Amino acid sequence: MLRVGLTGGIACGKSTVASMLRDLDMTILDADPLVHEMLESGQPVYEEVVREFGSEILTPDKKIDRAKLGAIVFADHKRLERLDQIIHPRVIDVITKWFAVLDRPGGPPVAIVEAALLIEAGYRGKLDRLVVVRCDPEQQLARLRARGLTEEQARQRITAQMPSDEKARLADDVINSLGSFEDTRQQVERLADSLYRLGRGVS
Repeated sequence: MLRVGLTGGIACGKSTVASMLRDLDMTILDADPLVHEMLESGQPVYEEVVREFGSEILTPDKKIDRAKLGAIVFADHKRLERLDQIIHPRVIDVITKWFAVLDRPGGPPVAIVEAALLIEAGYRGKLDRLVVVRCDPEQQLARLRARGLTEEQARQRITAQMPSDEKARLADDVINSLGSFEDTRQQVERLADSLYRLGRGVS
């Protein structure tokens, strides 16, 4: 089974590409909801994050307010690193187990994990192939502003991650989401065909 990572900078179109791959019957794990689940009350990650960042990140009903947490960590690189140290090992453990369950006779020839920080979390070496979705920083900024972030908030989130071009240099395959939806879809169709061939041992 071919183990593939799908990543990209914030607002570069990674989730759109993942959706297109699902439409082509690719098996995909989205890591983002895993993090949301880990931050729910009663989870070990929840307890550790609250200990680290304090009760001020909680809503009145004791849920972690991700907007408040984000405002803290994206304004302070050291705090972001600490949050990543808490979350990354748990997410990597889930991803590793997911791949192991699928890698069996009759399983899919290709399995893809979609995660924003695959490279930063040190998971690149455990993948057979890395796909990076990229666009220009100006497009990232415009897309984040369209989501309701201020320019300062958007720039903080962009600069907190490895630049898209740097990620792309580490990739085996790059999807450029610079153009139209149709252009991106055509790139994804070619990618899916290539991955299936590799997964089935066809050159």
